[in-house]
Amino acid sequence: MRIIASFAVLGLALSGCSTLSTVGDALGSPEPNVGPCPTAFALYDAHRQVEFVTGEEAYGNVGFTAEILNVRSQCSYYGDNPILANLEIDMGFGRGPAARGDRHTYEYFVAITRVNVGVIDKQVFPIEVRFDRDEDRIFLTETIDAISIPRAAPDTSGINFEILVGYELTDEQLAYNRSGRRFRVIAGQE
Repeated sequence: MRIIASFAVLGLALSGCSTLSTVGDALGSPEPNVGPCPTAFALYDAHRQVEFVTGEEAYGNVGFTAEILNVRSQCSYYGDNPILANLEIDMGFGRGPAARGDRHTYEYFVAITRVNVGVIDKQVFPIEVRFDRDEDRIFLTETIDAISIPRAAPDTSGINFEILVGYELTDEQLAYNRSGRRFRVIAGQE
């Protein structure tokens, strides 16, 4: 588990998302929320990462890949207390034909934004994935507890904020994602 305070979010599209407003003591609050939880989602442009070992965009050159499959959050807030949110991020990781080695370290970010205003805070987290000998796909859930989002007044609702997640990408990886081309971690699984 990771503990994070004061977050910010930046983006517009989602890759699987669900946000749950909590009441009562689910996160320790004695009263119902004054409004909905912040929306939590994966930023479309940054929800996947594909490494091309030689730079050529061909399946045989795919090294390691990653994709955010789902984002879930719960929150609680009352009185003039900050919004406290917990986050679960389902991720899939792949080892392509050109991958070197059995482990890879990815970096993902969690950011908090004020809707249509800007980023309040952003933090980057490493995640090391180790593939067994014959394994080319791994699915993990990352949990981030106690995200604290300050509110200006007791009637400031969570709807004024967003929680965004995504991978830290090179300019080339970002351009690849924006092009709409893809090599998906779960391709051929269903």
